[in-house]
Amino acid sequence: MNEQTGLQFSIDNHSIAWLCIDVPDEKMNTLKRESIEHFEEILTDLETQQNRVKGLIIYSGKADNFIAGADVNMIHSCASASEAQEIASRGQRLFARIQALPFPSVAAIHGPCLGGGLELALACDYRVCSDDSITVLGLPEVKLGLLPGSGGTQRLPRLIGLLPSLDMMLTGKTVAAKKAVKLGLADVMVANSVLLDVAQLWLEHKRVSQTLPWFERLLARSQWIRQWVLDKAQAQAFKKGRGNYPAIDAILDVIGQGSKAGFEKGLELEALKFGELVMTKQSKALRKLFFATTQLKKEQQGAEAARELTHALVLGGGFMGAGISYVSVAKAGMNVRIKDVANQGIASALRYSYERLAQQQQRGKITSYQMRNVMSRLSGSTEFNTLDRCQLVIEAVFEDIELKQQMVQEIETRSTHNEQLVFASNTSSIPIHAIAANAAHPERIIGLHYFSPVDKMPLVEVIPHAKTSPEAIQLAVSFARRQGKTPIVVKDSAGFYVNRILAPYMNEAAQLMMDGEPIDEIDSALVNFGFPVGPITLLDEVGIDIGAKVIPNLVDNLGPRFSGPDIFEPLLASGRLGRKVGKGFYVYRQGERKEVDRKVYRMFGLSTETHLTPKTISLRCVLPMLNEAVRCLDEQVIASARDGDVGAIFGIGFPPFLGGPFSYMDQLGLPKVIDLMNRYCELYGPRFAPCSGLLDRAGKGEHFY
Repeated sequence: MNEQTGLQFSIDNHSIAWLCIDVPDEKMNTLKRESIEHFEEILTDLETQQNRVKGLIIYSGKADNFIAGADVNMIHSCASASEAQEIASRGQRLFARIQALPFPSVAAIHGPCLGGGLELALACDYRVCSDDSITVLGLPEVKLGLLPGSGGTQRLPRLIGLLPSLDMMLTGKTVAAKKAVKLGLADVMVANSVLLDVAQLWLEHKRVSQTLPWFERLLARSQWIRQWVLDKAQAQAFKKGRGNYPAIDAILDVIGQGSKAGFEKGLELEALKFGELVMTKQSKALRKLFFATTQLKKEQQGAEAARELTHALVLGGGFMGAGISYVSVAKAGMNVRIKDVANQGIASALRYSYERLAQQQQRGKITSYQMRNVMSRLSGSTEFNTLDRCQLVIEAVFEDIELKQQMVQEIETRSTHNEQLVFASNTSSIPIHAIAANAAHPERIIGLHYFSPVDKMPLVEVIPHAKTSPEAIQLAVSFARRQGKTPIVVKDSAGFYVNRILAPYMNEAAQLMMDGEPIDEIDSALVNFGFPVGPITLLDEVGIDIGAKVIPNLVDNLGPRFSGPDIFEPLLASGRLGRKVGKGFYVYRQGERKEVDRKVYRMFGLSTETHLTPKTISLRCVLPMLNEAVRCLDEQVIASARDGDVGAIFGIGFPPFLGGPFSYMDQLGLPKVIDLMNRYCELYGPRFAPCSGLLDRAGKGEHFY
């Protein structure tokens, strides 16, 4: 084993070459510069000894991963597009040498096989995968604003066809081993215990070209139909990304070039585009976000709960309670009991988990046995009857302080013998110290603020109050990580961080509507800016009734700058709670269809017309959010600008390609941000005036990073 590169090469007595990859001092294998250099030497050795070698098996020395991709630090350190292009070209040449070996090669894959790891595997003759749930294959480069740069854009479509390749590369999604075999991406799936034995058997396999589905065979023969598919994919990608992600266009260009001009020309353009993308501001922001989340994860690795988490009780079977129960049982592997006042609420929450698990089973992501196993750990009751076994109670009842205090009292009364039980409130805006005000054990009370829908939104705000114990914080962070969430610890104050920066954004959207801007034009402007949905749609998704509770609470605790137009009372009076009841600002038809409800305009006596540009609309909403984010940092609601960026992106979908509010302000330059705020202050009112934190930093020439 080379201690620096983690590559171990040997040829056994049966003339089989074995290449083990085990990067030292790293949890995950990545392809580093030193590894690539050593890999080239090994291939030279193999090429000179080709007469005594029957085959090559490439496998990982790690217990839980194959190769997670190229080292992002290596890419991030590139000073020019040409330097990045050369990294891609070198990877292409390396994998071309594997493909050209005169004997068969097998990639034995257990655990994540991503990015450059999958490109390496694609260069092998065969791919043998373990059937473990951790084994996933994918090309997620688009999530870093890049494209697969070492042959992936050319080999993948030729192996599995154009349509599934586009689906993988344009979304960055991964596929499980079973799906990989079905696609033809992997040749066989076996138990990890026999993975290397089966890999040896496949060295004797006679290579047979895969038969693609009839439509893919038609695509392979017709350049016109291929171009039509690529054009459709481009239009669909633009509709979703609004041209904010240049990597998407680059992937489509490179695949198109390869299909027209051939494999080698495709590789040339792939390396060129890779180099260009590395230097874009979008990729730099996305890589910065990658480093931020990686650093956050490392910091929290030590936050494993001192005692094992096995049982949790969820109070409330509503939409949020059902979502929390699902991720707790399906992802965290907990035993979960749902407590609700009515059997109907329990049944609804159980059905929520069942439907999501059934969907996963239909897609081949889990087996029927795994589905039954998960459901067997989920139960419900109208009684408190499992508290003696619980380490954690998560309260997800209505946003009412008296009700939440009552829940605390009820749990404490019924768990007098369970001295380590932690009570977590999923409040969206009520300060945790207020919820704990009458508690006998305030040190065991903490906030766990999830975002809707819980199974999709990755962020959790962990909110300790002044008396919360370090053990309770540790347990909450550990629990959130087990649920697959990204937790950030925030200060106990009204609205915490995410809802506090979201409120002025939503208020300004409401003001724009009251000023006569059409609802769909407001939403469209912010989607163009980079948000996944517009602010009015978001309010419908979250629930107008929730907004009606959060905003007044922020006004009471933080002052009149959180006051917005009085829109909630008329909407609620007409039964408009949002998407969950089929009507809010929009009316919702079957499936995903929605349209603006013109009755909303009449309700407020509005005459709508578009008179502001999309840029003006988006800046009117975003600038107050930036201002509030700076106040949160200065008031230590968040520990750092990094946490603020992660929270905004994962909590409310702030455009990832901008890197988060603080990265975006650094990118614009604080003097420009202040100039914009002053201009909007003159045009639209004092709510746009830059806060002192912005003015002070700009005066000193400081940045957030």
